[in-house]
Amino acid sequence: METVMESIKAWIKKYNITEVECLIADFTGIARGKIMPANKFCQDMGIRLPEAVLIQTVTGDYVADELYYKLTDPAEVDIKLLPDPNAAYLVPWAQEPTAQIIHDVYDKHDNPIDLSPRNLLKKVLKLYEDKGWKPIIAPELEFYLTKTNINPDHPLEPPVGRSGRQETGRQSFSIDAVNEFDPLFEDVYDYCEAQGLDVDTLIHEEGTAQMEINFQHGDALTLADQVFLFKRTVREVALKHNVTATFMAKPITDEPGSAMHIHLSVHDCKTGQNIFNDEQGSSTLLFESFIGGLQKYIPSAMPLFAPNVNSYRRFLAGESAPLNVEWGVDNRTVAFRVPESLPENRRVENRLAGADANPYLAVAGSLICGYMGMLENLKSTEPSIGNAHELENYSLPLSLEHALMGFEQCKPLCDMLGRKFVDAYVAVKETESENFKRIISSWERKYLLLSV
Repeated sequence: METVMESIKAWIKKYNITEVECLIADFTGIARGKIMPANKFCQDMGIRLPEAVLIQTVTGDYVADELYYKLTDPAEVDIKLLPDPNAAYLVPWAQEPTAQIIHDVYDKHDNPIDLSPRNLLKKVLKLYEDKGWKPIIAPELEFYLTKTNINPDHPLEPPVGRSGRQETGRQSFSIDAVNEFDPLFEDVYDYCEAQGLDVDTLIHEEGTAQMEINFQHGDALTLADQVFLFKRTVREVALKHNVTATFMAKPITDEPGSAMHIHLSVHDCKTGQNIFNDEQGSSTLLFESFIGGLQKYIPSAMPLFAPNVNSYRRFLAGESAPLNVEWGVDNRTVAFRVPESLPENRRVENRLAGADANPYLAVAGSLICGYMGMLENLKSTEPSIGNAHELENYSLPLSLEHALMGFEQCKPLCDMLGRKFVDAYVAVKETESENFKRIISSWERKYLLLSV
């Protein structure tokens, strides 16, 4: 611990940091924590928060009392936050030299807290480490730019670009459509470079003012951290340019949803070789089992990839999101796409996760399902050829309620992830679902008010 503290103190001194944001991610992926002067942070190096902060709903509410006291200590104790020296980043939009440091969460006996999404990912990565394996991932994150909207009853509109006009129609891969927002994206890249975020390609996606940023492949925990911080970064840049950036899964009617595609491969820790590829350059049985695990367990793990009531608006007929657990080579209509690549780069792309998913949970969910497939020597189906949307084998839950039922009833998955985490996650998401049902939508007023 002393080495960790000295490492962070040296980093803070190097960049003349005056303020520190101590961050953790809750179930939704909201940054929770404390902000303090750098000198106080260096003196204490031990931040505390109420345990219940990890199980807040997206509305800021908590689960019912009888569940609340089952999931947390009845004494409402504090949890300890300890900084990760490998997750210390600058805050380039701050007026004074400021750091944002992602923390790990422990109880008073220094045991990792089960309710922390980052701890869950570290738990899954430890399973791989014990097998001598190291997962490599590459996320791709879609989002929309919109006009600022202060009235939630009003639909979102495209923002005005440099030309003074709103974008109309779909502009997939259009360079000029991206250039409409050049000043904004120049700031995005500058801020990402200042933080050391490994962003790569920027493209215009299908939707009106819908964009996608691809990350370089690398360590799973590091990239989950970076996606967590990237969302903060894009929102801050958007505010600076008087627009809004949203990572909602389906923010605009009749426009495509936003996904977080995750490319996954696994390497041998000793040799560095991709275990999905054999010496002859062919796919291995482990590769087939990894895909088999995704196919078997991801329908039960869907709340980790589609965590909100809005998430399931992506999974409707006519949408671009997958509707089943088919896999295929260079096929964007399937859930698990194997891109054409050099044999040593063999990987599978999980295309199910929404942009609204917590990156720690989406990565952990992808890796645990693949791990269980390799552990059980599962076989994948035959690869899908053609349009998988035309198949009738809908095998995914199509609402949050159904997804949560499948999640808590899948004993092998619960055993791997931990029953306390599953119970808490389901309780929080069920509370959010109940809150949603209490709101009368504009659709109901429009079609039912005078008709029923």
